[in-house]
Amino acid sequence: MKGLFYRLTTSQDEESFVFQERGPVPSPSEYHVKLQVKACALTPINTKLISALYQSKEFVPVGRDVAGIILEVGPKVSFFKPDDEVVGILPLDFEESGLCDVIWVHEHHLVHKPDKVSCVEAAGTIRDGLCVYTALHSLAHLAQGKFVLVLDGASPFGTLAIQLSHHRGATVVTTAHSEEDKQYLDKIRPPVARVIDVSKSNVNLTEKGMEETGGLGFDIILDAGAVLYNTEDSVTKPKLLPHKHEIISLLAVGGHWVTKEQYLQLDPPDSNILFLKSASLSYLNEETWNLSSSHQGKYLHILKDVMDKLGGGIFKPYFDEQVPMYEAKVFMEMVQRKEVKKRLVVQL
Repeated sequence: MKGLFYRLTTSQDEESFVFQERGPVPSPSEYHVKLQVKACALTPINTKLISALYQSKEFVPVGRDVAGIILEVGPKVSFFKPDDEVVGILPLDFEESGLCDVIWVHEHHLVHKPDKVSCVEAAGTIRDGLCVYTALHSLAHLAQGKFVLVLDGASPFGTLAIQLSHHRGATVVTTAHSEEDKQYLDKIRPPVARVIDVSKSNVNLTEKGMEETGGLGFDIILDAGAVLYNTEDSVTKPKLLPHKHEIISLLAVGGHWVTKEQYLQLDPPDSNILFLKSASLSYLNEETWNLSSSHQGKYLHILKDVMDKLGGGIFKPYFDEQVPMYEAKVFMEMVQRKEVKKRLVVQL
């Protein structure tokens, strides 16, 4: 079987992404199922995390968000049977690429796929749905009547965050990074309270956000990255990402900021503002559930709920056109460089 892999240590003459032929793999345990992969989403590889956890690894398999049909089940598998359609996220230490035709997966990494949901939709939604649930429910405790600011709403994560916030009865404000993003966000139903186009140089995010909340600030802010310090370019170039001080200024009393900025550092004045507001900060690591097995049941419950909301039409993901297998390498290079806005899915 041929799969796509990422080379962690590359020289100038070597390619980062390579196809490798692998022999058939037998079932690793009695709790594994044999999965025929029908669709696999392309998501960036966190090379720093993998290098820190698995220092001896040379190649990392590409494609961990998969959907397909079960061909065989181990003798101790209790959740599935042959011909079941399933979706899941492969573990961080998985050795095979999700772009292989057939793989063996432990049953505790999969959930049933709704009948009216395609494999492409399921594979392309499962990870972003998990991240949104983690941010809004596990970390920020979303509830009806909250004011939520979703930065960069025209992204796969931002789109689902807006939809889940609306479903829970929150008022949503979001930002757009271009006129195309703004047009997409204006069409979301139910509509967001306001779309702030931060690509325009005369737009003040703090002023617009406070205006929308009556000067009270937001109960929950989900960022898409933040500017940690000002540079010489920040005066002349449009600033798509907000400065960390802007985000803190937009928080309401008792508000909660969920950040994807791995190396965020707060200065004493910033910490003092958080203290005065009794506000809090959480880091969103999408691999948390895979790195710890102590909440496996909760993790599977979230995956199942994501699929239920996709099947019920509550989640409407932000997809690009399907990618053929022979172009997976080229598109994965673009995904890794963060040159792709929408979610890309390979149909096998």
